Amino acid sequence: MKITFYGAARTVTGSCHMIETNGKKFLIDCGLFQGKLTDQMLNYEEFPFDVQSIDFVILTHAHIDHSGRIPKLYKAGYRGVVYSTIATKDLCTIMLADSGHIQEKEIEWVNRKRKRAGKKPNEPIYTVQDAIDCMDLFQGVDYNEEIVIDEHIRFRLIDAGHMLGSAIIELWITEDGKEEKIVFTGDLGNTGMPIIQDPTFIESADHLIMESTYGDRLHSPMKDQSSIFIQTILDTIHRGGNVIIPSFAVGRTQEILYEINKYYAESEALKEEFTRIPVYVDSPLAVSATKIFEQNPEYYDEDTLRYLLQGDNPIGFENLHFVESAEDSKALNEDMTPKVIISASGMCEVGRIKHHLKHNLYRPECTILFVGYQAEGTLGEKIQRGDSLVKIFDEEIAVNAEVKYLDAFSGHADQAGLMNWLNHMEKKPKNIFLVHGEPEAQEVLCHKIKDELDIPVIIPNYEEVFDMDGSFITQELTNEKSARFTILELLSALKQDVDGMTNIVKAELKNNVETSDMLEILEKLKDVKEAIENVKS
Repeated sequence: MKITFYGAARTVTGSCHMIETNGKKFLIDCGLFQGKLTDQMLNYEEFPFDVQSIDFVILTHAHIDHSGRIPKLYKAGYRGVVYSTIATKDLCTIMLADSGHIQEKEIEWVNRKRKRAGKKPNEPIYTVQDAIDCMDLFQGVDYNEEIVIDEHIRFRLIDAGHMLGSAIIELWITEDGKEEKIVFTGDLGNTGMPIIQDPTFIESADHLIMESTYGDRLHSPMKDQSSIFIQTILDTIHRGGNVIIPSFAVGRTQEILYEINKYYAESEALKEEFTRIPVYVDSPLAVSATKIFEQNPEYYDEDTLRYLLQGDNPIGFENLHFVESAEDSKALNEDMTPKVIISASGMCEVGRIKHHLKHNLYRPECTILFVGYQAEGTLGEKIQRGDSLVKIFDEEIAVNAEVKYLDAFSGHADQAGLMNWLNHMEKKPKNIFLVHGEPEAQEVLCHKIKDELDIPVIIPNYEEVFDMDGSFITQELTNEKSARFTILELLSALKQDVDGMTNIVKAELKNNVETSDMLEILEKLKDVKEAIENVKS
């Protein structure tokens, strides 16, 4: 039994893992890479495996970094089954089509530039139609329903508490008369989140593939940050600004709506004040996703069900407005009435959020409120880390707005949550593979698990292959590909450093002083320029 890591290896996106056993090959997830240029380029590469050899796919949940390359798989000829929960299937119906629309629009822009340069047009990763067609492959299953593939392979999906329909995979494989249990956490949820249940504890695993997004940090208590969330909205509105919330259209948006609605129910005085504040959900995808949430109450937790039994819509209130047309979206930035705008994408890479940031980032009375993870290299990460200037639609925008991050709203378990989930296992795994995390977070979590539980931990690289006992087999990455991606990684890092240096220099120009720092930067840049010229020649 072998496992190959084709994504989410030392990064948080592109989840895709292949299991080979008893003559069968199947994938756990097939997601898009996001964030860094080098990661995104993998979306355009051919799959590093024979698509025709894949027997089936098991999908943990609908987020694009886990599901987003399934239409590409279909486009490449895959016609097997994609197993997922019913809610995941419903959400993928809208999310994959939306992703296809984004691919088409992005390639349109690229091809206009290529045409002017006399180059041949490129194809999108996949189209809206590919996304629609691939849904015929989906087979929805219930939580805890055992699916038997054959006499050697069976699995079930249990609630991961990350988003509507998200699942932990319990997989049983029999080889040479011996059965072993492999568990994939998918994205393991944060406890105490609105709407959905907490993650399910499991009794045992022989081998564990575990996410590690927040393996090096702790979230603030949800109760404390709920109050900060509401107060931030009120403070910003009082000073005449807008609150811009970059939010994942599926999951986080609905949780934010729930949180606002909860305050309506708890305080009449607050409700009266809040009803005068217009709240806009500006994302067609979020609008559609919210409808799917409303149609799947069987996934709700007890608190949310209590709202329903009282006749209250837990994710709706009287001053909530859903924006679907592009014209209405543009009008939000022309209207100077203080407001709350919740818009996708959550990492600020695509979609309407970029327009709202362009029109609000430079205004000191406004607030940019982050409530989710920002992958390295994304626009959201640059704003959150404190860049004073960012580029949006090829225009430099000053970051004068207040920038806040509320980590308690994260859909991912923090370090304590991950360790708590592990500690609830009566029979601990023989080994753990850490995926879906940046290297720093993974290293910290790796050492904590080893120190506290004495379990061998492996942090796999992209395309590395392992026996499920944890032994390293071989690295499939060729020298040519490795060199190419290493070069791109270095160029991407260099560009990021240059952008940061540019902001420093621009800030110094205002003082009109030739400081020693500026002179040192000048000499170093001359050296870099000379080195690049030597490479080009």
